[in-house]
Amino acid sequence: MKLGTAAAATLLTVSTQFVPSPPVLAADGPGPGPRGDGPGCDLFPAPASVGTTIGLSYFGPPPLDPTQVGPVQLLRSGQVDVVKGTVTLPLYKGYLKNNKTPVWYILTDTNDQAQAAFLGLNFSAKLTYASNGARTAQFDQNNDLVFDAGEVDFSPARQVVPGPSDHPFPPQSAQAGSVGDRNYSPLVKVTNAGGIVFNAPIIAFGVDESEIHFPDGNVDYTKVHDAVVAIDPQRQTVTLQLVNGFSFGRALMYISLDVNDPVVAAVEGATYAPLLKNIPTGRDDSFTSPVERLFAALNGPQDCANPQRQGLFAALTDGHRPNNTFGGIPTIANDYSPLWDVNLYEWTPAAIDQRYRSQLREEFQILTLVQNGFLTGPGGSPFGSSGVIVNCPPVQRLF
Repeated sequence: MKLGTAAAATLLTVSTQFVPSPPVLAADGPGPGPRGDGPGCDLFPAPASVGTTIGLSYFGPPPLDPTQVGPVQLLRSGQVDVVKGTVTLPLYKGYLKNNKTPVWYILTDTNDQAQAAFLGLNFSAKLTYASNGARTAQFDQNNDLVFDAGEVDFSPARQVVPGPSDHPFPPQSAQAGSVGDRNYSPLVKVTNAGGIVFNAPIIAFGVDESEIHFPDGNVDYTKVHDAVVAIDPQRQTVTLQLVNGFSFGRALMYISLDVNDPVVAAVEGATYAPLLKNIPTGRDDSFTSPVERLFAALNGPQDCANPQRQGLFAALTDGHRPNNTFGGIPTIANDYSPLWDVNLYEWTPAAIDQRYRSQLREEFQILTLVQNGFLTGPGGSPFGSSGVIVNCPPVQRLF
């Protein structure tokens, strides 16, 4: 498997090196949540009353302008539980064309601004340019979505075996817990509704209501997405675990749903979505680009007890998420897309020797460190797109 630049392709190829009795740091289900286990694995901000002589109840509400101080819920179609680190969203049922196979999906984003406002979704103008990586569908006489193609197999057992302790990524072996066929993408273009594009990830496929009725948890992950915490098809809701990240210095929580690379899909607990490989990368905010950049550290600081913790080495060492840094999200920039073009970076030996290695929370901070020679691509290669796309809609900006 080769992705992006030659060095990035080498990095993202599953290692064949023997590692004696390696730990397995993945299993079916969402894994550790975004709250708890130390400051390096819980980015939730302290209350504004810290260091004052008054309680939090004395403080006024956040500003009405959502571009200023948060918290701000971005994906407004669901209920966020900040204590548990989850979001409960509407669960929709559609069908696959010809055989009427049930398709259970959610909606997170659209390229239609009016529909985004009406449905409480994230608006992304860039999805207009994502048609070559989208499956197609039509509304039937009942206004149910009927998909032309795209299936997902949720039966595989998710497994990730890290590489050597000093270089755990790429993993020695990896298996995604849900695998789409060659026609699967989370994106859908509705051909009899003006060509509107929705981000509509499949949560369950080919099963009836009774087979995925887990309103109180204890989910059967051979039938649903690994991000699911609870699912209730009778009430038409699904609860998904959130993930920590940053955008322009602001902590946020998002959902990790699909990836165009099987190894990264396994690490992320996401669905492998082959059709997303048709999406062009490396062009960021230029005309016709459907993506926005995500910055992922390789060899950042490790250990949940370390407030500077960040990166894929850390994630494969402790099992928590890597605290990635995103480009523009709604309320911060108008160049947002849920299709994140992964830019991998590695701290140089000189930067580590000078103790510059730290948690990076802002795009241009990272780009400046690249320009100054403290960060490179994997193995000292030129910095840039890895060719990996992750579908990660932001749900809530924490401040």
